[in-house]
Amino acid sequence: MLTSWGVEFDPINTEGNPEGQAELKALGVPRPPAVAFNGRAVHGWNPEGYAELLGIKLPDKVRLSPPDLAARLDRILATTEALLHRFDAAAFAWKPPERDRSVGNLGYHVFRVGLSFIDTADGAGLKEGWFGERAPADITDGPSLARYGALVRARLSGWFAGASPDEYARVLTTYYGPQGAHELLERTTWHAGQHLRQLYDLAARLDITPPSPLPPDIFADLPMPESVW
Repeated sequence: MLTSWGVEFDPINTEGNPEGQAELKALGVPRPPAVAFNGRAVHGWNPEGYAELLGIKLPDKVRLSPPDLAARLDRILATTEALLHRFDAAAFAWKPPERDRSVGNLGYHVFRVGLSFIDTADGAGLKEGWFGERAPADITDGPSLARYGALVRARLSGWFAGASPDEYARVLTTYYGPQGAHELLERTTWHAGQHLRQLYDLAARLDITPPSPLPPDIFADLPMPESVW
């Protein structure tokens, strides 16, 4: 993304790099991704924050309404649920070289990301530790995780059905600072969507045929990262 803006930068891989990790923590960033400039840093995938940090004017963009984002998030979770049914126990436990996270824990993470929005909105504040949670011990294959995912979708559906427009005008507490509820819902939606892209990539590597191709419009008008990984 920075390259597309014409910004030269020095990429730092902090995995297995104690000096890089220490540099991030000194800037108040608990973990990557982040962009640092002149002693300041913006944490997470936050194009608007990066642009402000670097003094770059971004073009106006389309921002989906909260009801549209809620519907899109449900589509992403439903697609994840359907795909997970194809992963047996062996595929569920496999770890790709890109991350120290099994397929199963990646799938669980998608649903945890979805829940994080309503947990935050209900007053808990967004906790970084939520995103490191692993699948419960009794979930050992894709179908069992898909059943859990169906429960997550039902809980989210009930919350969104009862939410008033005022819910999305609030400023919420997160581990990286205050963020508007509408913006956090957008972030939650593309965050879950990015991991769905990764699950489709992993399915292809494992010769697992999805129940359907990834819908071409599922990420429309979301600020998705350019790279799958």
